[in-house]
Amino acid sequence: MATMDKSGTSVFEPGKHAVEDIEVDANDAAPAPPVPVLIVAPKDAGTYPVVMLLHGFLLRNHYYQHLLRHVASHGYITVAPQFSVSNSLLPPLGDGEDIAAAARVADWLPGGLPSVLPDGVDPELPRLALAGHSRGGHTAFALALGYGDTRLEVSFSALIGLDPVAGAGRNAQLPPEILTYEPSSFDTLTAGMPVLVVGTGLGEEGKGGLLPACAPAEVGRAEFYRKCRPPCYHVVARDYGHLDLLDDDAPALITGLVCESGDGPRDAMRRCVAGIMVAFLNAALGAEDGDLQAIVRDPAVSPAVLDPVDHRLQ
Repeated sequence: MATMDKSGTSVFEPGKHAVEDIEVDANDAAPAPPVPVLIVAPKDAGTYPVVMLLHGFLLRNHYYQHLLRHVASHGYITVAPQFSVSNSLLPPLGDGEDIAAAARVADWLPGGLPSVLPDGVDPELPRLALAGHSRGGHTAFALALGYGDTRLEVSFSALIGLDPVAGAGRNAQLPPEILTYEPSSFDTLTAGMPVLVVGTGLGEEGKGGLLPACAPAEVGRAEFYRKCRPPCYHVVARDYGHLDLLDDDAPALITGLVCESGDGPRDAMRRCVAGIMVAFLNAALGAEDGDLQAIVRDPAVSPAVLDPVDHRLQ
């Protein structure tokens, strides 16, 4: 495990803000969110950027609580919708329902989010980031690329994919099929929008050689990164699996039996992913790139081994 140095790598440790968990159901607020949402926000009065995180297939938003709390403690309001978990990963059902739901949650933020936050805590929605894990990564990219029937009332300033997955394979993409297999082909993203893709080394491996990989290489993190236009970043937690960023209380039936998992402590993986997210958000939303450049320059500062670490700035 790496140790902290003087180059701004405190992002891997909890930030200075105490945080509050806020669960909001469709009937709990006015205006009501279109789906239940889990919000983690700083308790200290102030105005903070907002990060919306979309969960993965068959997962729950509260499985990401440690990740959300870590990011929020560094001065961000995190919002995690809960989508239906009944959809199939494979066509023909596709991802349209979750894309539309994510769009409705995004449009709920200006009017609804301020009403459920602690006193004195305000969202800075001109600095809004969109993130997604696994199939939620596909949802996030599809929404940012303009797929779906809902015309967004808000805009995103940064995009994050956490081991994103676009289907079961190159010839079995999840509709809408966003991977074109042409370099830098995500050309409808907002010009200059920074993108971060965080991957896992074991996500591309099948469980014990019997089950298919949870993040197949042809529709996973490397392909997402290859399609991005600069500025974009790609970092891989080499020794961890697709679900190792989840909380320890996520069901073992999901985390232990379906996807290959690493042998290292999951806390190190969560701090690694959350810290990289914070470093990227600081750079993308706050023009403070010292933490991100420190990680790119010396990946050994991370609590988990990062290999490879790539970026394209122009």
